[in-house]
Amino acid sequence: MKDIPTNTNPTLSKTEFYQDLLLQVQALCEDQTYWVTNFSNASAIIYHGLISLEHFQKKPINWCGFYITDPNNENLLILGPFQGKIACTAIPFGKGVCGAAAQTRETQVVRDVHEFPGHIACDSASNSEIVVPLVKNDRVYGVLDIDCEKTEGFDQDDKIGLEAIAKAIMDCCDFP
Repeated sequence: MKDIPTNTNPTLSKTEFYQDLLLQVQALCEDQTYWVTNFSNASAIIYHGLISLEHFQKKPINWCGFYITDPNNENLLILGPFQGKIACTAIPFGKGVCGAAAQTRETQVVRDVHEFPGHIACDSASNSEIVVPLVKNDRVYGVLDIDCEKTEGFDQDDKIGLEAIAKAIMDCCDFP
């Protein structure tokens, strides 16, 4: 396994942090095409990277992971690799923040999940959320989902950084 440097500077700007994190994710995935391996390692490096950042020490991340499009039902997300507490195991496209991201193919940045119509509360401690759709060859393979314990946990910098990371992960993965 490669020696991947981790963030040791909690005061990095989000832009600098996501640039470093992107390089780390690319290095992790460089010689690996199996999506389960890449999603597993990506959830760990993203989660631990985020919790090391000063911003997210004030606004703690409590879940980071992937929901995968069910191979038996193209309108259902099922739980994939993640870091955090136990989670919902199935989410229909169009339901909750994850389902909205999968259905619209657009990143959802939700400042207060309690104001999001149809929010699915997998963990009552979550108060804000960002969900990035995972699209390759015009097909939705799932979503990257990150929850924060405080409202307004995510912003445009997170959206831009996490979309770049999601693209890098998808670019190296082969899917059946």
